[in-house]
Amino acid sequence: MQDVLVAIIGGLMAGMGIGYFIVHAILKRSNQRKLEEINRISDLEIEKARVTAQRMVSEAEMKAEKIVSKAEQKNETIKQQKIQESRDNFARLKADFESYKTTQSVELKERELKAVAIEKEIAAKTQDLESREAEVKMLRENLDLQLKIVNKKKEELEFANEKRIKELEQIARMNESEAKEHLLQAVKAKATNDALIIEREVIEQAKTNANKEAKKIVIQTIQRMCAEYTIENSVSVFNLDSDDIKGQIIGREGRNIRALEAATGAEIVVDDTPEAIVISSFDPIRREIARLSLKRLVADGRIHPARIEEVVAKVKKQLDEQIIEIGERTIIDLDIHGLDPYLVKMIGRMRFRSSYGQNLLKHSSETANLCAVMAAELGLNPKQIKLAKRAGLLHDIGKVAEEESELSHALFGMKLCEKYNENPIIINAVGAHHDEIEMNNIISPIVQACDAISGARPGARREILESYLKRINELEELAMTYEGVQKAYALQAGRELRVIVESEKVTDQYADDLAFMISQKIQDEMQYPGQVKVTVIREKRATAFAR
Repeated sequence: MQDVLVAIIGGLMAGMGIGYFIVHAILKRSNQRKLEEINRISDLEIEKARVTAQRMVSEAEMKAEKIVSKAEQKNETIKQQKIQESRDNFARLKADFESYKTTQSVELKERELKAVAIEKEIAAKTQDLESREAEVKMLRENLDLQLKIVNKKKEELEFANEKRIKELEQIARMNESEAKEHLLQAVKAKATNDALIIEREVIEQAKTNANKEAKKIVIQTIQRMCAEYTIENSVSVFNLDSDDIKGQIIGREGRNIRALEAATGAEIVVDDTPEAIVISSFDPIRREIARLSLKRLVADGRIHPARIEEVVAKVKKQLDEQIIEIGERTIIDLDIHGLDPYLVKMIGRMRFRSSYGQNLLKHSSETANLCAVMAAELGLNPKQIKLAKRAGLLHDIGKVAEEESELSHALFGMKLCEKYNENPIIINAVGAHHDEIEMNNIISPIVQACDAISGARPGARREILESYLKRINELEELAMTYEGVQKAYALQAGRELRVIVESEKVTDQYADDLAFMISQKIQDEMQYPGQVKVTVIREKRATAFAR
């Protein structure tokens, strides 16, 4: 409304200003005669402006009335909506309250019923207790009466016993204390003898049960493992498409083959074997480098000393990466975590090392799984099972170390594990699996047993026939050097030595000592896989003739 009034006033002022300027101009340009006409025109203009202003005021008032009417209608609509919402909320809250009230009423009734039931139960129990108290009271009265009777009988028995003791003393000519001492000595001697018999039986039964349980655990552990038979050679055969390429591999005056042998450290044997070259080396890694290098050179066709050195360098780098990958894949398969990268690399190197024809990585993985199974069979906790598996994998880590050492592989492996912050239990298990240090935990004998199981199972390892026969003969000859030994037989591929002695020269005690002495001499003087069981048999035969 104020904006409309301002517009009207502005229009009036503008009209008046226009009229003033027009009049002023007319006065300047016109003479006095035209003054009246100008005034009339001014009046007309002012009247027009006044009419226009009145019309604008009326229009503004109508617009204002319309706006006010719309605002009032909108306000009424909002007011009705809010009232309706308030009514709906009130109805909803009222319904919720009624529902809650009904629920509470039901719960209260249920609690009342429960309380009534509990009161009835308490009343029943109280009545039961009162009846039991009455029974106990009657029993107590009865017991009191019986106790009086027993005490009376006891007095009579004591009197009769004293009379009997005096009569016995007169007959035995011993007083009561002497007879009691004699009886106690007799009972003590009999009890000591019975206790010794029971102790011996318990010890024998414990030994029998321990042996049965140990055999059961070992058998179950072996049965739960399904391992492959692994045999490897110290030579590799590289097959050729034709014999024509042999001359190119040898090179002019043998320079190519000499360069290959110098770069790889393996012996390359090119003989009359059709379409084959033999690669010989005690180190499987060198053999593998030579084989892969030959494969690349033959595929490429360019074979000369410079190319050979280049290819061998690339193959060595590739094989190092492959060794690390093998180690990582192995620890992932065995679910072992947190190994030092150097130990992971050493595990990968096991893939290219064998012991008596058995692949070292497969042997270590198999030992790790056996350790986990045996630890589970013994009922160890999950942490100890993981430690057993880890120790089984690392027990032969000293065999593949890059640096040379005068220590045995067990002690050197122990030093490596100690250097790379392995658990003290694993360090002891690695160092003690050949009894070179004392075992101080349950994991160490498990690793030793599983190492023997993996190495001693049929087909796992092999030996050259000559060395095998030589070892068998040495076992039998070593046993025959002792006095009183009649015969000696090596059985089970040299894993058991049975010694038959003369009963006249060897006593039972000396037979025990003889078995120990032979086992110690075998351990000190011979090399053998696994363990050797020494059994001394002494048999006495008594013969008589009836004529």
